[in-house]
Amino acid sequence: MKRILILGGTTEARQLAGKLAVRPDVSLTLSLAGRTESPVAQGVPTRVGGFGGADGLAAYLRQNQIDLLIDATHPYAAQISANAAEAAHGAGVPIIALWRPGWEPAEGDRWTLVDGVTDAVTALGSAPRRVFLALGRQEVAAFEAAPQHHYLIRSVDPVEPRLAVPDATYLLARGPFREADEQALLRDHHIDVVVSKNSGGEATYGKIAAARALGIEVVMIRRPALPDVTSAETVEALAAMVNHFLGPAADRGV
Repeated sequence: MKRILILGGTTEARQLAGKLAVRPDVSLTLSLAGRTESPVAQGVPTRVGGFGGADGLAAYLRQNQIDLLIDATHPYAAQISANAAEAAHGAGVPIIALWRPGWEPAEGDRWTLVDGVTDAVTALGSAPRRVFLALGRQEVAAFEAAPQHHYLIRSVDPVEPRLAVPDATYLLARGPFREADEQALLRDHHIDVVVSKNSGGEATYGKIAAARALGIEVVMIRRPALPDVTSAETVEALAAMVNHFLGPAADRGV
């Protein structure tokens, strides 16, 4: 029985866990950071909460005799990924990562590329604008530095405390979001600029396609640097790598 720990929080992590859970030779645990108050049911044994940095994760790997660590966190969870790589090295545990590819600009896109949230605030300029913040609730507080704009803020969980700005609208919603619905949202709120991270994947691409169709600017936050570990871009490719690591299973239960 091989013990696998998946650092999750993404749709791909949940899909990968489902693929591996049917193997009779795997004992699987999916770890969530706990930043979402009501996460989607994962369907496999799950732990919630941090480990206490790289040292804490390394201790967990040793104590639980983990045979393989899989980093399937969000592409912008750079610190978690760095901790995972360091912990795996320190504990002598193999690590592989699942990092979905980023979006590429297409004809008609109006992207302004920036390196971080603070740069995104600056990129909005001084003149008042109607801004759709398509970011996690942890990042939006930085926009208090530009209170002249109207902000439309969408998040899975409520933004608490709310921004100290005079004009903001809050929406609670969980993706995936269809392009047609995103176009309607941008029109209804008269949005003239979208702020987004280059998350990749299909679930939240609707807003990017909608902005393109409507000629709306997108302030796109570049991805952070990630550690140099063996990785795959799709669930299928990573599952194949895991199967190679584990070897054949006599009975996969399917």
